[in-house]
Amino acid sequence: MFNAILCRYGELGLKGDNRGYFEKTLLSNIVQVLEPLAGVSVKRLSGRILVTYQQNVESVLERLRLVFGLVSISPAIVVKPDVEEIYQAAEHLFSGFYNAKTFAVRCRRSDKRFPMKSPQLGAWLGSRIIENHPDLKVDLGSPDLAVNVEVRESLALVYAAVYPGPGGLPVSSSGHGVLLLSGGLDSPVAGWMAMKRGIKLTAVYYHSFPFTGDHAKQKVIDLARRLAAYNRGSMQLVIVDVASIQETIIERCPEKLRVTLLRRMMLRLAESLAAQIKAQVLITGDSVGQVASQTLESLNVISEAVDMLLLRPLCAMDKTEITALARQIATYETSILPYQDCCSLFLPRHPATRPALRETLQAEALVEWQPLLENAFNTREVINLAASLS
Repeated sequence: MFNAILCRYGELGLKGDNRGYFEKTLLSNIVQVLEPLAGVSVKRLSGRILVTYQQNVESVLERLRLVFGLVSISPAIVVKPDVEEIYQAAEHLFSGFYNAKTFAVRCRRSDKRFPMKSPQLGAWLGSRIIENHPDLKVDLGSPDLAVNVEVRESLALVYAAVYPGPGGLPVSSSGHGVLLLSGGLDSPVAGWMAMKRGIKLTAVYYHSFPFTGDHAKQKVIDLARRLAAYNRGSMQLVIVDVASIQETIIERCPEKLRVTLLRRMMLRLAESLAAQIKAQVLITGDSVGQVASQTLESLNVISEAVDMLLLRPLCAMDKTEITALARQIATYETSILPYQDCCSLFLPRHPATRPALRETLQAEALVEWQPLLENAFNTREVINLAASLS
């Protein structure tokens, strides 16, 4: 009998004059995420969004749980604002809660023309329910079943379950970013955190054929598909082959600076992509102190290669926290599959953990990088991916 899902949003309501923009973006994102499902409609209520559907409720809930900006969602029964219809809908809730021994009725009346005030409606519904279920007891504090009723101008909503949403801000409401996506644990989590703050993502992956094979590439594609579920249902993945850049670094540059120089080139390539697609920020999965290239000195030297804003959402998280979040967003099992990335393949025996900028620039000056960067960028592969929900 459920015929709608009530969607609630949180901090959007605190955005003052920009509230309408955030609400409009959230509404658009919901429409886009639900587009593959037939018979779905989305409309804005005052402070809420209502989704009606002809599908199985679980297929709609599965997608809505991934929409940033939503703090909670509830399968609901939509009826006319009539007390008898509201009661019948409330009775239907008990059919799914056979073991409920206690209940509460919580009513909100935003339509002041409705003949009963909220406390009166709650008391009336509670009395009717007890008449039909004499074994039930009222527990206003912690009931087995809470019957929630919202009376609005042209409809009433009756629901029980409240499922958490991911929170945050609607994707694209804060702008567009380029995520440097590898096959590891960290970068997918960093991308998820950026999307939670309203940044729409395009992902770039650095391949090193023939040193890294199709398995490594497919792993990143699978991760991008999973992230696409949070990115309004799609993700553009740009694959750049950096094998010639790596070979040049090995042949011409100091061994200890290999990773530092390669990561600087990666940022420059990402900056070129960002300029082309009009993205405003680069996002990486760096976490301070995790590996040799993630000391503060090293991060500073690597960041100096570009002028764009560079976000590192994981910088203050440890591996345990990152792993827990990877499990939560369903990227963990893919991330831990064996793979070789383009950095791990040519790690020096003694990498520079605190490279000096002057020394790095001197090493960089040994090579004319622009032709190599242009060739890598101009031969990139672009894949448009639909979301994977599992």
